[in-house]
Amino acid sequence: MRRLILSAIVGFILMSCSKPENVKLIHVLPPIYPDYTDVTIPVNVAPLNFLLRNEPDKMVVTINGGNDSITVNGTQKIDIPIKKWKALLDLERGKSLTVTVTASLNGQWIQYEPFFWHVKSDSINPYLSYRLIEPGYEVWNKIQLVERNITSFEEHVIADNNMTDGNCMNCHIYGNQNASLSMFHLRGKNGGTILNKDGKLRKINTKGNGMISNAVYGNFHPDGRYAVFSTNIIIPEFHAYRSERLEVYDTASDLVVIDLDNDKVISQPFLSDTTALETFPVFSFDGRWIYYCVAKKIPLPDSIKSLKYNICRVNFDAKQGIIGTKVDTLWNALKMNGSACHLKTSPDGKYLLYTVADYGTFPIWHREADLQMMNLETGKIDSLKVVNGPNSDSYHSWSSNSRWFVFASKRDDGIYGKPYFCYIDSAGKAYKPFVLPQRDPSLYDNTLKSFNIPELSKGPVPFDVKVIEQVFLNQEAEQVK
Repeated sequence: MRRLILSAIVGFILMSCSKPENVKLIHVLPPIYPDYTDVTIPVNVAPLNFLLRNEPDKMVVTINGGNDSITVNGTQKIDIPIKKWKALLDLERGKSLTVTVTASLNGQWIQYEPFFWHVKSDSINPYLSYRLIEPGYEVWNKIQLVERNITSFEEHVIADNNMTDGNCMNCHIYGNQNASLSMFHLRGKNGGTILNKDGKLRKINTKGNGMISNAVYGNFHPDGRYAVFSTNIIIPEFHAYRSERLEVYDTASDLVVIDLDNDKVISQPFLSDTTALETFPVFSFDGRWIYYCVAKKIPLPDSIKSLKYNICRVNFDAKQGIIGTKVDTLWNALKMNGSACHLKTSPDGKYLLYTVADYGTFPIWHREADLQMMNLETGKIDSLKVVNGPNSDSYHSWSSNSRWFVFASKRDDGIYGKPYFCYIDSAGKAYKPFVLPQRDPSLYDNTLKSFNIPELSKGPVPFDVKVIEQVFLNQEAEQVK
């Protein structure tokens, strides 16, 4: 049966291309980039355009489903027609597409082993925001926050620090993957946390009395009234070892909740303990718990490799606006022989996704940094071997249906982070991830920017780069207290 299918595909190619002759079948996968071989994709994703690394004279690609097919001609790369692609995915939802590549190399036509695209009916949130930044150590003069439509190739800038005096911009996040509730930090003079609630923008000075810094890493409560933050004194330093680049660590860090409706800081003394470092807090899906990372304070940087963060949680009462005192340790760093960071709870409340490195709290320059997923009902931990690559995997965000997550991976070259998407089925099984599709698949070869802190949302944000400029220039920052 397989031989009959291959023969039919060859016959279709012969009729649809420039009549290639003497097609040679070889039993190896085509050298495509990005690696889209045998990946699981959502029904609403943009076309998975790719190129061939062996630079053929020309090629023909057929994408076969049970009900329809697409044939695309190209030279070294293909551009799949988006209307035909969307129609095909809609027909083949819940099924697999067979992709066959036939290429001419020095006049000889070769047909490679087919591979598959598994189309899931579960959609992914259609919008993705990320920070485009050069992967240097002190490069803050060229930063943009960008929003991309995952279902197409539409992209636009939502904030640009060239229009805000070159200040650093970071941590654009959403509440409940809802674009009508989001925020990011603008640092420096005239800066503040830019809060978007239903298109109304506020600029907030989040450093209250007694706080060691402005808010840094944060997360919204499900009701949108509260946000939990760490406050951090952050130090970047170079390693003395050639094999390692940069280390970033906290000399102090605390945890607070801010009542955004009343500009009020809520704290607990034990979360401002000078003998401990608390960071990366997030709320549970129901808002009853705050998950966070904490490590014992040690001499730094001399003992940096002994700096290991646990995962803990503390209860929170949203009605009274009170952080509790009941603390549970869910992940013990010494027992696990690692250090956890970047916590994200799934919207359905089942899972906690986080990054583990050998030590420290800044995994993007740790090649060993991998994602792990904890089942919050059973405590079972999935090492996500099918997901992780040979270089840093971190900075992740869930889709609102808890069936997909996006993360930043440096698997290609160890330098540039790119957004990858992974499917999680109803049983919690993870599948091989795929990188964000681009209209021109050579974009990743040519760009000199990392796609940093990718965050999924249900829709586009209700502001643009010009609005952010006006808020920066003209709006006074509200002071929390």
